[in-house]
Amino acid sequence: MPHSALTQNAVAVITGGAAGIGLAAAKRFAALGLRICIADRDPDRITHAVQEIAKASPNGPQNVFGLETDVSNIDDVRRLHSTVIERFGGVDILMNNAGIQPGSNIFGPAENWTHVLGVNLWGAIHGTQIFVPDMIKRGRPGLVINTGSKQGITTPPGDPAYNVSKAGLKALTEALQHELRNTPGCNISAHLLIPGFVFTELTRKGRADKPAAAWTPEQTVDFMLERLDAGDFYILCPDNDVPRSLDERRILWAMGDIVENRPALSRWHPDYKAAFEAFIKD
Repeated sequence: MPHSALTQNAVAVITGGAAGIGLAAAKRFAALGLRICIADRDPDRITHAVQEIAKASPNGPQNVFGLETDVSNIDDVRRLHSTVIERFGGVDILMNNAGIQPGSNIFGPAENWTHVLGVNLWGAIHGTQIFVPDMIKRGRPGLVINTGSKQGITTPPGDPAYNVSKAGLKALTEALQHELRNTPGCNISAHLLIPGFVFTELTRKGRADKPAAAWTPEQTVDFMLERLDAGDFYILCPDNDVPRSLDERRILWAMGDIVENRPALSRWHPDYKAAFEAFIKD
């Protein structure tokens, strides 16, 4: 049974919607009879994605459109909002899904950090501040889905800018859900989608074929819809290599660094290697 917000003619806006998880979500929503707007940065990719989404829609291509948008630019997000309102009259589902991962290091160029934080974190902040107040006033059941990452929870070494952006997104989504559930008459809930290893352009890295360990974007979206219906806030996705039980142990160990006063990122500290392995096996 789909979530109550996912009804015929409801309106969904999906950033980063021209590929990967965003495109898979747009197709699933379209197949349920929703009207869809995708936002992305590549006009050619948007055109192709809109055609694919329209094929999935029982209501025809007039219920699907795309708009070139840089979510790190607040004026672009305002233009996206006004265009959707003009076209469809309101928004019921906002999926802040746009994300990049070009790689980073602590002492890397400031411009790289600015770019990653601008898209991954500020993009979601812009979407939240510009779309959600009107969604609340609309008075209908609604969803805000923010695409996070396990790297924003366990913060492994190697890509600090990405980790910081996704850790910030987790905190933003938690604060948003607290605000929504304490707003009288509000029928909107926020959810943090935490994908596992998903084979997308972000993770492809030159590979033509999907690795056996990875899920497809479609599998991830199917799991998301199942857990939305169940009412989960943290939609923690497994994949073909890592079950939920292993994710739980890794997350518990990361939080234990604070409680046990261990060194930062002790999971990757040589003095704690054996203790971590024993904890995982326990």
